[in-house]
Amino acid sequence: MAMSKSSYTYNRKSWEDAEFPILCQTCLGSNPYLRMMKDRHGAECKICQRPFTNFRWMPGVGMRYKKTEVCQTCAKMKNVCQTCLLDLEFGLPVQVRDHALQIEDTIPKQGANRDFYIQNQEREMALGDGTTPGGQLAKIMDAGSNDLLRKLARNQPYYQRNKPHICSFFVKGECKRGEECPYRHEKPSDPDDPLSHQNMRDRYYGNNDPVADKLLNRAKQMPTLQPPEDQTITTLYVGDLGPAGTINDADLRNYFYQFGEIRSLNILNNKGCAFIAFTTRTAAERAAERSFNKLIIKGRRLKIRWGRPQTATTAETEKRKMEPVAGLPNPCPIPNFFDDGESGASTSKRARTEQIPMPPVPPAASFAPPANLIVPKFPYAAAPIPTAHPSNAPDKVYYPSQDPQRLGAKGDIIE
Repeated sequence: MAMSKSSYTYNRKSWEDAEFPILCQTCLGSNPYLRMMKDRHGAECKICQRPFTNFRWMPGVGMRYKKTEVCQTCAKMKNVCQTCLLDLEFGLPVQVRDHALQIEDTIPKQGANRDFYIQNQEREMALGDGTTPGGQLAKIMDAGSNDLLRKLARNQPYYQRNKPHICSFFVKGECKRGEECPYRHEKPSDPDDPLSHQNMRDRYYGNNDPVADKLLNRAKQMPTLQPPEDQTITTLYVGDLGPAGTINDADLRNYFYQFGEIRSLNILNNKGCAFIAFTTRTAAERAAERSFNKLIIKGRRLKIRWGRPQTATTAETEKRKMEPVAGLPNPCPIPNFFDDGESGASTSKRARTEQIPMPPVPPAASFAPPANLIVPKFPYAAAPIPTAHPSNAPDKVYYPSQDPQRLGAKGDIIE
């Protein structure tokens, strides 16, 4: 492109001269002591094709050199970074932002119409303080309240985007630099991947941007809150309220009253949640639709779900019947250790213990036991022998471990 006064439409006075670029945090990098090189009228804008002041810098260690690609006038008209052409406020492509805000692109793309439009935009932006964008975006004052933009926005810088490009000689197996190579020695991605085909003009005008298409498809797959089939349910569950006193009754009422009349509001401080019951089902559905994954009170994102009144939940639990498990044996009767003729279920432990006979007491005059005295065994009786019982009486269970002489024990003999 010729730069002489006779062959160029614009006069040299209209060429841009800036002292510092318009950049996002990711492109600027994490190095606070970076050195930025300035080249006055050193490059051509990729959009309007006018000379502008070019800047070049190193974002950080292990990164590649970055430079500005478009002039500041084109960047202000779309409120984008001069290098990556992403939105300065949300970090999203222009196509995603315009889709969320319902902005139609009407910027001329070439010829005299484009030059005339840019001149008018420069004149309008010169009347402001230099911080407001131009075009249709300047007419939207509450872009930050858009739900789709808040969900997809990148709030933290992503410095991996500043990595060096892949070494083409390494892909061919011919790179001889080794660790001194300033490019990445990695395998490239699939060439058929749509993300491999990107250009700046499509990114700037918001047409056929593969990154924007990927983000919009992700937004379509986000979960939605479906209302229950029971039309009598008008209660919403609000979770993640935080510690007690963080979000009080007045905060919730001030937000939910806009959807309809509130019947009751119960806050459970020990569990950090609340239940809001509306008088009508329409009000509850409207509140659930506009608050699901969107409600932020005092800087906390609250969780919205459909709930049920506690009384209804308790009544359903009591009416619920447990189905018996097939194949389980019948319970065994309690064994009768003392053969007292009574069932084990009707005889208490204390009554059975009182019936144990006491051992004989030796005479008071005799202090030494006679020779060959056999110490009496524990007074438990031997295990009863199973006998025939009437058909209506429960069967008694005999356990071999009940026999004290089962393993040959005969007691201790004192000589």
